[in-house]
Amino acid sequence: MYIRHLELNNYRNYQEAAIDFDPGINIIYGDNAQGKTNLIEAIYLCATSKSHRLSKDKELIRINEKDAHVYMVFEKNDIIETVDVHLKKIGKKNIAINKNPIKKLNELFGLINIIMFSPEDLGLIKNGPKDRRRFIDLELSQLKPLYMYYLSHYHKVLKQRNQLLKNNHNRLDMQSLLDVWDDQLVKYGTTIIEMRKNFIEDLKPILYEKHLHLSGKKETLDMVYENDVDVEDYKVKLAAARTGDLKKGTTTVGPHRDDIRFDINKIDIRIYGSQGQQRTAALALKLSEIELIKKQVNHAPILLLDDVLSELDHQRQHYLIEHLKDIQTFITCTGIDDFIKKELNGYQLYQIKDAKVINESDLHKC
Repeated sequence: MYIRHLELNNYRNYQEAAIDFDPGINIIYGDNAQGKTNLIEAIYLCATSKSHRLSKDKELIRINEKDAHVYMVFEKNDIIETVDVHLKKIGKKNIAINKNPIKKLNELFGLINIIMFSPEDLGLIKNGPKDRRRFIDLELSQLKPLYMYYLSHYHKVLKQRNQLLKNNHNRLDMQSLLDVWDDQLVKYGTTIIEMRKNFIEDLKPILYEKHLHLSGKKETLDMVYENDVDVEDYKVKLAAARTGDLKKGTTTVGPHRDDIRFDINKIDIRIYGSQGQQRTAALALKLSEIELIKKQVNHAPILLLDDVLSELDHQRQHYLIEHLKDIQTFITCTGIDDFIKKELNGYQLYQIKDAKVINESDLHKC
């Protein structure tokens, strides 16, 4: 799998751009605020329907424009396919696959397997549970597109239940309405819990080996799924929490409160780990994603490295670069330092200046 071509129209700071990419390593460089990250954000958008930085689509549209288009051509299993995303200032975005509009997002997820790694991801271990849930949800949605169906329905039901808890305390039919929403939460939530549990069990042994190597065989890392509620007693705990939920005006039980714990020698490094331990664990986690996707879908994902190499020391840079073989990779940076030139066997260079892409077409050999 690799991306062959990308076109942008009124996207972020780009009025128009058309870029052909190499199946190997693509380095996108230039000064800050020129549009480097916007390019790989557009790739991420085509794979997931969302920006990795912003929650509102209208913020992706060029200033003073009403809409934007992102068009991507990629090759998968020797078949050429396309994704077209139409963003609007007013109204919902439209997404078409091979010129056919999709009705549900799970039609898009899994089509393009992608891994984003940015400096913010190095804080994944020490950040709050929301970031770790987002990590699980994104990876599972790509590996098991049906997961997106259950997750989106769960959050819709959760939103409806919370609105009821906040605004309708005096309704005579409150309890019966909550019974209906509780049944729906358990229905979708149970599947989410089971799929998350299986995902973490699949990822754990890979993560263990990656981290062991990164730490020089000095430390062992364990990944523990801290599910808020077990499948077996989900409905009972939800009912038991109802009185408290009514007082607080929100649902306090369910997979929307799940977390992942990371232990080194049985010590929770989310809280007690050093910055070095947390960053090493985060890097090992990202590299483990690559191996898990290869194993489960039989092809390598596309890797987006957004200014992350500058945040790693040479040892971690070297270990990351070792994993770039046979993987289409996009690297953004302000400049190409001697270490990168020495470590990479070949790469395609793109200079970004004032939202203009200069393709330095000769493949550099080191």
